[in-house]
Amino acid sequence: MHSISALALLLTLQQPLPSDSAVRALLESRVKTFPDTGRHGEGIVVGLLDPSGPRRIIAVGVDQAAVFEIGSITKTFTASILADMVDHGEVRLDDPVAKYLPPSVRVPSRNGKQITLLDLATQSSGLPRMPSNFTPKDSLNPYADYTVPQMYAFLSSYELTRDVGAEYEYSNLGVGLLGHALALKAGTSYEALVRQRILGPLGMRETAITLTPALRARLAPGHEIDGRVVPNWDLPTFAGAGALRSTVRDTSPISQRISIHWRGRSPAPCVTRTRHGAMPETRGCGSASPGTCSRGPSAASCGTTAGPAATGRSLASIQLGGSAWWCCPT
Repeated sequence: MHSISALALLLTLQQPLPSDSAVRALLESRVKTFPDTGRHGEGIVVGLLDPSGPRRIIAVGVDQAAVFEIGSITKTFTASILADMVDHGEVRLDDPVAKYLPPSVRVPSRNGKQITLLDLATQSSGLPRMPSNFTPKDSLNPYADYTVPQMYAFLSSYELTRDVGAEYEYSNLGVGLLGHALALKAGTSYEALVRQRILGPLGMRETAITLTPALRARLAPGHEIDGRVVPNWDLPTFAGAGALRSTVRDTSPISQRISIHWRGRSPAPCVTRTRHGAMPETRGCGSASPGTCSRGPSAASCGTTAGPAATGRSLASIQLGGSAWWCCPT
């Protein structure tokens, strides 16, 4: 969750792969200084996958089994939970989020339009990136002391500055609120919900918010640009926006499903929601930037940023919070 605290990279390939030594040499040349930014990194883990699972995991500067704060990659899991709950008839995309919050909370609306679950998932709710009453006591762990009552108080007092759905604006508040509302609907915590809907079915035993002692012992520390070690972050209220921790090995099932969908063979979990209504071309889902999530092959980039890779192939990428998740199907 810090400036290049760690970098987790997933490449999903089917063609012949370079040797371990070639991959390691490339990583070693990049891990300390990134030429395009001048920023520094402490370690990198690369997973080379095929449809049956990891072929190889190569690490430089950190153990290959290291647990990373995956930060805003968590937003893709929140979008996938929404898709699953829609699929099971538990919620609808056009449900106002207020439907799942306590009656005392006044969710802002504008010109008669309420903020829906879809608006939150597509980062077009009109809510700001962060609430104005976000004033952390500890700048090294800024989300730790922000409470649900504080979030409710902000929502109840905030006036939208534009129409709901009118524009994209990246919002930790919005996706954090979405994860919170879905957990309330399910009658459980966000962590229990993501475990039930995604982690359990996919066998992801190394992904969690609350780490076991064994996983905590493998947690990669965060680093500032100058290399100083800084504490890891906790996000109790905004869990759905960035609280998950995971390993390259454990995120491979999600990467495989994205790449398989991009090859047109089966749907990725995060795009099942397209069966329930049209998605405007300019509305992404989860961590997406505008235009990266639509009804069609590119919909597999739901929750990611997408664009052409250097090789000319499609690339789905999340590079947020100091961790990155790249999927490059061939």
